[in-house]
Amino acid sequence: MNSVLSVKNLQVVFSGFKALKGIDLEVGDREIVTIIGPNGAGKSTLLDAIVSKSPVAEGKVYYQGKDITNKTPYDIARMGIGRKFQNPNVYNELTVFENILLALKGTHGIFASMTAKLTPQKKNKIIHVLEQIGLLNYASTPVALLSHGQKQWVEIGMVIAQDPKVVLLDEPTAGMTPEETYATGEIIQSLVHNHSVVAIEHDMEFVKQIAERIVVLHQGEKLAEGSVEEIQNNNKVIEVYLGREKIDVDAAA
Repeated sequence: MNSVLSVKNLQVVFSGFKALKGIDLEVGDREIVTIIGPNGAGKSTLLDAIVSKSPVAEGKVYYQGKDITNKTPYDIARMGIGRKFQNPNVYNELTVFENILLALKGTHGIFASMTAKLTPQKKNKIIHVLEQIGLLNYASTPVALLSHGQKQWVEIGMVIAQDPKVVLLDEPTAGMTPEETYATGEIIQSLVHNHSVVAIEHDMEFVKQIAERIVVLHQGEKLAEGSVEEIQNNNKVIEVYLGREKIDVDAAA
Protein backbone atom coordinates (compact mmCIF):
# COMPACT_ATOMS: atom_id res chain seq x y z
CA MET A 1 0.00 0.00 0.00
CA ASN A 2 1.14 3.52 -0.87
CA SER A 3 0.41 5.06 2.53
CA VAL A 4 -0.36 8.77 2.81
CA LEU A 5 -0.96 8.57 6.56
CA SER A 6 0.77 6.03 8.78
CA VAL A 7 0.35 5.48 12.53
CA LYS A 8 2.86 3.25 14.32
CA ASN A 9 2.38 1.85 17.84
CA LEU A 10 0.46 4.96 18.88
CA GLN A 11 -0.09 5.38 22.61
CA VAL A 12 -1.99 8.15 24.38
CA VAL A 13 -2.09 8.40 28.18
CA PHE A 14 -4.39 10.58 30.29
CA SER A 15 -3.40 10.80 33.99
CA GLY A 16 -2.01 7.27 33.94
CA PHE A 17 -4.92 5.84 31.90
CA LYS A 18 -3.91 4.38 28.53
CA ALA A 19 -6.54 5.63 26.09
CA LEU A 20 -4.63 4.15 23.14
CA LYS A 21 -2.46 1.09 23.66
CA GLY A 22 -0.29 0.82 20.57
CA ILE A 23 -2.47 1.47 17.51
CA ASP A 24 -1.19 0.83 13.99
CA LEU A 25 -3.05 2.36 11.05
CA GLU A 26 -2.26 2.76 7.36
CA VAL A 27 -4.29 5.00 5.06
CA GLY A 28 -3.66 4.71 1.34
CA ASP A 29 -3.79 7.39 -1.31
CA ARG A 30 -7.44 8.24 -2.12
CA GLU A 31 -8.76 5.51 0.14
CA ILE A 32 -11.75 5.55 2.53
CA VAL A 33 -11.06 3.97 5.92
CA THR A 34 -13.87 3.81 8.48
CA ILE A 35 -13.23 3.38 12.20
CA ILE A 36 -15.88 1.82 14.40
CA GLY A 37 -16.00 0.68 17.99
CA PRO A 38 -18.03 0.94 21.21
CA ASN A 39 -18.10 4.17 23.19
CA GLY A 40 -14.73 4.65 24.90
CA ALA A 41 -12.89 2.54 22.34
CA GLY A 42 -10.48 5.40 21.53
CA LYS A 43 -11.83 6.41 18.12
CA SER A 44 -11.88 10.19 18.61
CA THR A 45 -8.69 10.02 20.65
CA LEU A 46 -6.96 8.46 17.65
CA LEU A 47 -7.96 11.36 15.40
CA ASP A 48 -7.02 13.81 18.16
CA ALA A 49 -3.55 12.26 18.40
CA ILE A 50 -3.03 12.42 14.64
CA VAL A 51 -3.66 16.18 14.62
CA SER A 52 -1.92 16.79 17.99
CA LYS A 53 -5.09 17.70 19.87
CA SER A 54 -4.06 14.91 22.27
CA PRO A 55 -0.32 14.43 22.90
CA VAL A 56 1.28 11.17 21.80
CA ALA A 57 3.04 9.40 24.68
CA GLU A 58 4.72 6.78 22.49
CA GLY A 59 4.68 5.83 18.83
CA LYS A 60 4.80 7.85 15.63
CA VAL A 61 2.51 9.55 13.13
CA TYR A 62 3.80 9.89 9.58
CA TYR A 63 2.28 11.98 6.80
CA GLN A 64 3.65 11.26 3.33
CA GLY A 65 6.62 9.62 5.02
CA LYS A 66 7.40 12.62 7.24
CA ASP A 67 7.29 12.36 11.03
CA ILE A 68 4.58 14.77 12.25
CA THR A 69 4.22 13.37 15.77
CA ASN A 70 3.20 16.08 18.26
CA LYS A 71 3.71 18.92 15.80
CA THR A 72 1.32 21.84 16.31
CA PRO A 73 -2.26 21.42 15.03
CA TYR A 74 -1.70 24.47 12.81
CA ASP A 75 1.40 22.94 11.20
CA ILE A 76 -0.39 19.63 10.64
CA ALA A 77 -3.36 21.36 9.01
CA ARG A 78 -1.03 23.43 6.83
CA MET A 79 0.79 20.27 5.70
CA GLY A 80 -2.44 18.75 4.39
CA ILE A 81 -4.52 17.00 7.08
CA GLY A 82 -8.02 18.41 7.61
CA ARG A 83 -10.22 17.50 10.58
CA LYS A 84 -13.98 17.76 11.08
CA PHE A 85 -15.21 17.35 14.65
CA GLN A 86 -18.48 15.78 15.84
CA ASN A 87 -20.47 19.02 16.13
CA PRO A 88 -20.63 21.52 13.27
CA ASN A 89 -18.16 24.36 13.82
CA VAL A 90 -19.58 26.93 11.43
CA TYR A 91 -20.43 30.65 11.36
CA ASN A 92 -24.23 30.70 11.65
CA GLU A 93 -24.54 34.44 10.99
CA LEU A 94 -22.68 34.20 7.66
CA THR A 95 -23.89 32.70 4.39
CA VAL A 96 -22.82 29.31 3.11
CA PHE A 97 -20.63 31.01 0.50
CA GLU A 98 -18.95 33.17 3.16
CA ASN A 99 -18.23 30.16 5.37
CA ILE A 100 -16.38 28.44 2.53
CA LEU A 101 -14.58 31.70 1.69
CA LEU A 102 -13.26 31.90 5.26
CA ALA A 103 -11.89 28.39 5.02
CA LEU A 104 -10.03 28.74 1.73
CA LYS A 105 -6.40 27.69 1.89
CA GLY A 106 -4.16 30.68 2.40
CA THR A 107 -6.94 32.76 3.99
CA HIS A 108 -6.23 34.04 7.50
CA GLY A 109 -8.73 35.72 9.80
CA ILE A 110 -12.36 36.77 9.32
CA PHE A 111 -11.64 40.43 8.55
CA ALA A 112 -8.88 39.65 6.06
CA SER A 113 -11.03 37.02 4.37
CA MET A 114 -14.12 39.19 4.03
CA THR A 115 -12.28 42.32 2.85
CA ALA A 116 -9.82 40.67 0.48
CA LYS A 117 -10.53 40.83 -3.24
CA LEU A 118 -12.53 37.84 -4.44
CA THR A 119 -10.53 36.67 -7.43
CA PRO A 120 -12.09 34.53 -10.17
CA GLN A 121 -9.92 31.64 -8.96
CA LYS A 122 -11.29 31.90 -5.42
CA LYS A 123 -14.87 32.21 -6.64
CA ASN A 124 -14.50 29.16 -8.89
CA LYS A 125 -12.97 27.20 -6.01
CA ILE A 126 -15.88 28.06 -3.72
CA ILE A 127 -18.41 27.11 -6.38
CA HIS A 128 -16.64 23.78 -6.89
CA VAL A 129 -16.75 23.06 -3.14
CA LEU A 130 -20.44 24.00 -2.96
CA GLU A 131 -21.15 21.62 -5.83
CA GLN A 132 -19.29 18.84 -4.01
CA ILE A 133 -21.34 19.26 -0.83
CA GLY A 134 -24.64 19.75 -2.66
CA LEU A 135 -25.25 23.30 -1.42
CA LEU A 136 -24.67 25.45 -4.52
CA ASN A 137 -28.32 26.54 -4.47
CA TYR A 138 -27.88 27.64 -0.84
CA ALA A 139 -24.79 29.79 -1.45
CA SER A 140 -26.47 33.02 -0.29
CA THR A 141 -28.40 31.39 2.58
CA PRO A 142 -27.34 32.19 6.16
CA VAL A 143 -26.06 28.99 7.76
CA ALA A 144 -28.44 29.53 10.71
CA LEU A 145 -31.35 28.71 8.40
CA LEU A 146 -29.95 25.34 7.31
CA SER A 147 -30.87 21.94 8.70
CA HIS A 148 -28.47 20.17 11.05
CA GLY A 149 -27.34 17.87 8.25
CA GLN A 150 -26.71 20.76 5.88
CA LYS A 151 -24.59 22.47 8.55
CA GLN A 152 -22.52 19.28 8.73
CA TRP A 153 -22.01 19.52 4.97
CA VAL A 154 -20.91 23.16 5.27
CA GLU A 155 -18.20 22.10 7.70
CA ILE A 156 -17.11 19.28 5.41
CA GLY A 157 -16.89 21.93 2.69
CA MET A 158 -14.81 24.16 4.95
CA VAL A 159 -12.39 21.29 5.48
CA ILE A 160 -11.98 20.42 1.81
CA ALA A 161 -11.65 24.12 0.89
CA GLN A 162 -8.26 23.93 2.59
CA ASP A 163 -7.13 21.38 -0.01
CA PRO A 164 -6.09 18.67 2.46
CA LYS A 165 -4.61 15.43 1.22
CA VAL A 166 -6.21 13.58 4.15
CA VAL A 167 -9.69 14.35 5.54
CA LEU A 168 -10.53 13.15 9.07
CA LEU A 169 -14.26 13.01 9.83
CA ASP A 170 -15.58 12.40 13.35
CA GLU A 171 -19.15 11.04 13.17
CA PRO A 172 -20.11 13.07 10.08
CA THR A 173 -23.72 11.78 10.09
CA ALA A 174 -24.52 12.37 13.77
CA GLY A 175 -28.06 13.75 14.14
CA MET A 176 -28.89 13.42 10.44
CA THR A 177 -32.05 12.08 8.84
CA PRO A 178 -31.70 8.86 6.82
CA GLU A 179 -31.87 10.91 3.61
CA GLU A 180 -29.14 13.27 4.79
CA THR A 181 -27.04 10.32 5.92
CA TYR A 182 -27.20 8.72 2.49
CA ALA A 183 -26.37 12.04 0.79
CA THR A 184 -23.38 12.41 3.12
CA GLY A 185 -22.17 9.01 1.97
CA GLU A 186 -22.32 10.18 -1.62
CA ILE A 187 -20.37 13.34 -0.71
CA ILE A 188 -17.66 11.31 1.01
CA GLN A 189 -17.42 8.88 -1.89
CA SER A 190 -16.90 11.84 -4.24
CA LEU A 191 -14.03 13.14 -2.10
CA VAL A 192 -11.76 10.18 -2.88
CA HIS A 193 -11.05 11.56 -6.34
CA ASN A 194 -8.67 13.97 -4.62
CA HIS A 195 -8.50 13.04 -0.92
CA SER A 196 -7.94 10.16 1.44
CA VAL A 197 -10.71 9.90 4.04
CA VAL A 198 -10.76 8.50 7.57
CA ALA A 199 -14.27 8.49 9.07
CA ILE A 200 -15.46 7.51 12.54
CA GLU A 201 -19.04 6.27 12.46
CA HIS A 202 -21.75 4.62 14.55
CA ASP A 203 -24.23 3.95 11.74
CA MET A 204 -23.35 0.58 10.23
CA GLU A 205 -25.62 1.08 7.23
CA PHE A 206 -23.63 4.21 6.43
CA VAL A 207 -20.35 2.36 7.02
CA LYS A 208 -21.51 -0.28 4.59
CA GLN A 209 -22.25 2.45 2.03
CA ILE A 210 -18.80 4.08 2.08
CA ALA A 211 -16.30 1.62 3.55
CA GLU A 212 -13.40 0.27 1.55
CA ARG A 213 -11.75 -0.93 4.74
CA ILE A 214 -12.98 -1.01 8.34
CA VAL A 215 -10.84 -0.76 11.47
CA VAL A 216 -12.47 -1.84 14.74
CA LEU A 217 -11.19 -0.40 18.02
CA HIS A 218 -11.97 -1.75 21.48
CA GLN A 219 -10.61 -0.47 24.79
CA GLY A 220 -7.82 1.46 23.10
CA GLU A 221 -6.61 -1.41 20.91
CA LYS A 222 -7.21 -2.55 17.35
CA LEU A 223 -9.60 -5.48 17.54
CA ALA A 224 -9.97 -6.24 13.83
CA GLU A 225 -9.49 -4.86 10.33
CA GLY A 226 -10.95 -5.83 6.99
CA SER A 227 -13.78 -5.49 4.50
CA VAL A 228 -17.44 -5.10 5.52
CA GLU A 229 -18.02 -8.81 5.00
CA GLU A 230 -14.92 -9.78 6.96
CA ILE A 231 -15.89 -7.55 9.89
CA GLN A 232 -19.49 -8.78 9.89
CA ASN A 233 -18.25 -12.34 10.23
CA ASN A 234 -15.37 -11.73 12.64
CA ASN A 235 -16.03 -13.66 15.85
CA LYS A 236 -14.13 -11.21 18.05
CA VAL A 237 -16.15 -8.30 16.71
CA ILE A 238 -19.41 -10.20 17.10
CA GLU A 239 -18.58 -10.95 20.73
CA VAL A 240 -17.73 -7.33 21.55
CA TYR A 241 -20.78 -5.86 19.84
CA LEU A 242 -23.73 -8.17 19.99
CA GLY A 243 -22.76 -11.63 21.13
CA ARG A 244 -24.86 -13.00 18.28
CA GLU A 245 -24.09 -15.16 15.31
CA LYS A 246 -23.71 -12.26 12.88
CA ILE A 247 -23.48 -8.49 13.10
CA ASP A 248 -26.68 -6.70 12.21
CA VAL A 249 -25.68 -4.01 9.71
CA ASP A 250 -28.52 -1.83 11.00
CA ALA A 251 -27.21 -1.91 14.56
CA ALA A 252 -25.19 0.92 16.01
CA ALA A 253 -21.46 0.35 15.89
